Amino acid sequence: MPRHALPAKAASRDRPAATISPSILSSDFARLAEECKRMVDLGAEWLHIDVMDGHFVPNLTLGAPIVKSLRQHSAAFFDCHLMVSNPAQWVQDFSKAGADMYTFHLEAAVAAAQGGQEGELSTSEPHPAVLDLCKQVRDAGMYVGIAIRPATPVETLFPYLEKGLLDMVLILTVIPGFGGQKYMQDAAQKCRVLRDKYPELQIEVDGGLDPSTVSHAASMGANVIVAGTAIFGAPDAGVAIKQLREAVDSAAAAAAGQAAA
Repeated sequence: MPRHALPAKAASRDRPAATISPSILSSDFARLAEECKRMVDLGAEWLHIDVMDGHFVPNLTLGAPIVKSLRQHSAAFFDCHLMVSNPAQWVQDFSKAGADMYTFHLEAAVAAAQGGQEGELSTSEPHPAVLDLCKQVRDAGMYVGIAIRPATPVETLFPYLEKGLLDMVLILTVIPGFGGQKYMQDAAQKCRVLRDKYPELQIEVDGGLDPSTVSHAASMGANVIVAGTAIFGAPDAGVAIKQLREAVDSAAAAAAGQAAA
């Protein structure tokens, strides 16, 4: 069983509670455990851990051994985003390491089942390999998340959402694995499609988010906000976390008001 409950949706809101997930990829790696504690102490609900294998994306970053080490120093919710070419390979490693959310890429899971070849993703029929992977993650005691790139249609998620297999969807608002990109508003609009259909769903947005862009993502229906430099590089990280959360709360209140009108 997962060690943490997911944010709940109040009757007066159009989405689950606002959740801020600082990306520790932007932290001081020489003080990683301290940085994680600092984020939680400043009010962050989750910690976002980017896992890149150098294949699905060109960069190589954090792996299960680091998650395992951090777990000895933190009881926080570990929000793990796996940008890897074979996500089924790492399920048990991350479960044993202490991950809470295991978010894999739909594109990678399907390609791995097709000999590494990416193809057209169905909007009507679930892929057997993805169904199996969702079950593996759940059986390993973690929450199931699926991420999609900016170019992947949101409708490709419907076959899995309709079966109730997903706890969270991660909408990438930059191309994964490349730094210095601007927030993509078009990609974030997928959140509105999802929120209108699935009000209880955890919808996470990652990429180019800061106090100047978060209001748009929140207005589209996101409730989980990932930010790296905008938090760790801020003069006051606590203020940055508060600003991000307030943007989500403001959007949720506005949506509730419109629904009641």
